[in-house]
Amino acid sequence: MKIITCYKIVPEEQDIVVKDDRTLSFDRAEWKIGQYDLNAVEAGMKLAEATGGSASALSIGGKELENSKLKKGILSRGPKELFIIADDYLREADTFQTASALAAAIKKMGSFDLVLCGEGSSDLYAQQVGSQLGQLLGATTLNAVSKIIPEGNKLVVERTLEDEVEVLEVTLPAVLSVTTDINLPRIPGMKDILAAGKKPVTQWCLADIGTENIDCPTRSISTLAPEQTERKQIILEGEEAVQKLYDAVFK
Repeated sequence: MKIITCYKIVPEEQDIVVKDDRTLSFDRAEWKIGQYDLNAVEAGMKLAEATGGSASALSIGGKELENSKLKKGILSRGPKELFIIADDYLREADTFQTASALAAAIKKMGSFDLVLCGEGSSDLYAQQVGSQLGQLLGATTLNAVSKIIPEGNKLVVERTLEDEVEVLEVTLPAVLSVTTDINLPRIPGMKDILAAGKKPVTQWCLADIGTENIDCPTRSISTLAPEQTERKQIILEGEEAVQKLYDAVFK
């Protein structure tokens, strides 16, 4: 089974600064692998190990992707090789641009059996890239996947919905978006980190994959932090505390 795991690098949330005009400053924020994508990478590795297949990693973004620490960070988690599309045009890519670039890169990589994505990115959390990617690739597409069991040339997957768990047979090729419930991502050891530096990395720009003119159907007008309000510091006591709390919140 040939597996491709997609991931995104995002700013470290704790280092984002809210300025006086409510705009966000990322000047001090280091880049990291998105937390939700680590579950996709781990799911890919477990499937590769169970089926005797191979798992590759794929990411698109700005020039920050060229950071050697980030490359080792993903390869130390198991993928045998890494493909990146590093182009500053993609730094502010919307979900359609992201899915289009990923689809073009996957087609250039060759045939595949399974593409895995996280349930959403750690910064925007739009939860759309996986579905759009599956449509562009013409593959079976599912989201909210919380369990994957390989059975021959197909997969049995569980989807955790609001009030039920759905069990489905999935034919390959497929694109699945997995939830954080699917696994606990491994922590790379020193041996894994050292070995990561020897794994192959292929870097492309948009021109290399033939998508240098991807139109952006959406435009971000502004991103502002919520207005800060002072805490009211209301302390409720006594038998009627619950009713008073309800009145304070909903009335």
